[in-house]
Amino acid sequence: MREVLHWTEEMDLNQSPPAMAQRIHRRLREITGIDDPYLAAKTRQNCIAIELLPELRAEIQSSRSPLMTAARIAIAGNMIDMGVNGNVTEADVHQALQQALSEPFYGEQALFHQALAKARSILYLADNAGEIAFDRLLIEQIPPERVTLVVRGTPVINDATLVDARAVGLDEIVEVVDNGSDAPGTLLDDCSQEFRHRFADADLIIAKGQGNFESLNNQPGNLFFLFKVKCPMVANHIMQPVGTQVMAHSSVGALAMANWLYRQFDRYPPE
Repeated sequence: MREVLHWTEEMDLNQSPPAMAQRIHRRLREITGIDDPYLAAKTRQNCIAIELLPELRAEIQSSRSPLMTAARIAIAGNMIDMGVNGNVTEADVHQALQQALSEPFYGEQALFHQALAKARSILYLADNAGEIAFDRLLIEQIPPERVTLVVRGTPVINDATLVDARAVGLDEIVEVVDNGSDAPGTLLDDCSQEFRHRFADADLIIAKGQGNFESLNNQPGNLFFLFKVKCPMVANHIMQPVGTQVMAHSSVGALAMANWLYRQFDRYPPE
């Protein structure tokens, strides 16, 4: 904690939160000597999610809109985030899924449908273990042959790696690659050159999780962010309350930031 407090003194406040989290968790792995401190938790989360897949597939198949039902379930899975809640339980997962179809939903559904119909190559940026099993349900609706799944290059918190993608069988239906980074988000300058090429060439990028939103919301391109709002800062940015399930295009994220800045200056006029 003392080290982190010293770091904040010199921290570049223009960086996204995942940049500081990356530094903290690198230090934690160094102190403990454990490459993947959250391994047991991730394994448990994957097992919980896998057991729910048959029931959730049936829910999707009986839905009037299978794609959007799968999207809501995938977004609901974003609550399996040990960077926000270190004690995620099986009951928490069940509750989030039960509420998935009735919780507040901020989504550009028509635009998402259009983007999927046009895209030949889709880069799907995964977020957490456990959640990645629910991502599979959405990928199955896209369909998978157009999708490349991206995971973290090195373990960090409970973010998904190649091990987790294989655990839920995603490597059997899509190409899976890692981004070469250990940040709990997507810091492009820290990612591998191969991943950056894929990012630049993709027709559509689906970015799961608040960490990916925090690190990519100012990035130009055809990006859709799918996540649950988990903190007041992001709630202010996207102008939606904490807990909202979000499906937002990158252009809307930029507009939300402009509106948010306007509100701040309106309240506290600059000199």
